[in-house]
Order: sequence, then C-alpha cells, then structure tokens
Amino acid sequence: MHPLAPDLSGLSLDELNKKYNELTQRYIMASRSGSGSVLSQMVMLLDDYKSEISRRHQKILDDTSNKNPNFKNIIDIK
Repeated sequence: MHPLAPDLSGLSLDELNKKYNELTQRYIMASRSGSGSVLSQMVMLLDDYKSEISRRHQKILDDTSNKNPNFKNIIDIK
C-alpha cells in the first residue's frame, strides 16, 4: 500500500476504474522519461487501485451467489 494513497472506499467502481486508467496513462508517460523513483511510487498506487477494484468485484460475485442459489451451482468447479 502506498502511504499517501487516498481513501478508495468512498469512490464508486466507475470512479475507481477511471482513476486507474488515468494513472496507467500517466505511468506510461513517466516510463518514457525514465524516472525510476516516480515509477515505483506509481506502481504502488496502481496496486492499491487494482486491489480495491478486485475486492469489489469479488464482493459483487459473492453477493450474487448468495442471493441466487442456482448461480452458485453453475460456476462452482470444486
């Protein structure tokens, strides 16, 4: 986790995706300049956003499978 990362829990999933895409574009621009210390900080921020997005997607999947018992049987590969 990046120590200066904002609180991501207050953002919607669309806002998280938009911010993640903006950071990715900025990362690409920064990588062209060759600034390694900036890139490592940006990677930490990107990881924070990616983790929050993944957590929310997992929550949506869990909520869906709990609400509909047939849904769980369809995708359960255990």
